[in-house]
Amino acid sequence: MVCFRLSPAPGSGLVLLCLVLGAVSSYALEVNVTDSEKATCLYAKWQMNFTIQYNTTSKNFKTATISDFSTATYNGSVCGNDQNNPKIVVQFGSGFSWIVNFTKKESAYLIDSISFSYNLSDNATFPDAKEKGILTVHDLVGFRIPLNNIFRCNSLSTLEKNGVVQYYWDVHVQAFVQNGTVSTKEFLCEKDKTSTTVVPTISTTTPSPTTTPTPKEKPEVGSYSVNNSNGTCLLATMGLQLNITHNKKNENRFYLKEVNVSMYLVNGSVFSIANNNLSYWDAPLGSSYMCNKEQTVSVSGAFQINTFDLRVQPFNVMEGKYSTAQECSLDDDTILIPIIVGAGLSGLIIVIVIAYLIGRRKSYAGYQTL
Repeated sequence: MVCFRLSPAPGSGLVLLCLVLGAVSSYALEVNVTDSEKATCLYAKWQMNFTIQYNTTSKNFKTATISDFSTATYNGSVCGNDQNNPKIVVQFGSGFSWIVNFTKKESAYLIDSISFSYNLSDNATFPDAKEKGILTVHDLVGFRIPLNNIFRCNSLSTLEKNGVVQYYWDVHVQAFVQNGTVSTKEFLCEKDKTSTTVVPTISTTTPSPTTTPTPKEKPEVGSYSVNNSNGTCLLATMGLQLNITHNKKNENRFYLKEVNVSMYLVNGSVFSIANNNLSYWDAPLGSSYMCNKEQTVSVSGAFQINTFDLRVQPFNVMEGKYSTAQECSLDDDTILIPIIVGAGLSGLIIVIVIAYLIGRRKSYAGYQTL
């Protein structure tokens, strides 16, 4: 999944756009907790990141993004026993930790709570932070899952509290694993039960009067890259425009499979939508996809993304450069040649017919009776 953080537009707040590219599945985090007999008792794989708003010494607000989990460890993750419940503990960065607790109730287990601790003394992550030290946000979840089911939620889910927004997607988790074997029976989140989901959060704030939106100019083109330990692994250059209204597997190819968007509006409401059944930007692996003309990615009937001057290559990036591009059909001008030739021939035929009719009319005029 590739996440683009967009500049806020008038009438909107923080916008996180996440694009999942097909052909390869990867998980930022994965943990397999075993008991004393080396049998699996707790399993999870998922992706996540965090945004944290904090005060600066200059009395301004800044937002930090936490998305690098390359140094993650899982010390303290346990199966649980009669005295303690199962939990997943993740340590990363400089003094950061994330803990999820599970409980068992009758024929189900619960994702009971999630705690996230971050270190404001980490100057690299929080430059000019006014406060220092480790702060923790604790969220009660209480999500119920039948025993011997693995919970799956590919769609984007968020938790927001005290200026911290937690983003989760591609989540697979099972606590209280029976007989050491992770279940193949999936229990889906509500967002994954349909291809598209719009979940507005009701706000008590009085909404501002509705105004007619004015046409937006072509947005500026931004350049994006994703790096790993081996260098650049993804390049993208595009202009993005979001439109909101009120009311393949391909062998040896890549394509845009999923879009997750979460938009925080100034009136306090949240607009969220996801579609994991897309098929755009199709091109062979090892090449890039390019479309200079405006192209619309239809996430749902109420939400579309317009791209301009797009170029993207998610796999097999060599030396930080794009490979040969496969152009979209909108950029293919070769189809204009037969159209132009056909139009020219049609025009020529019309001219000949008109000239013939004029000539015949003059011939008849010479034999009129005086």
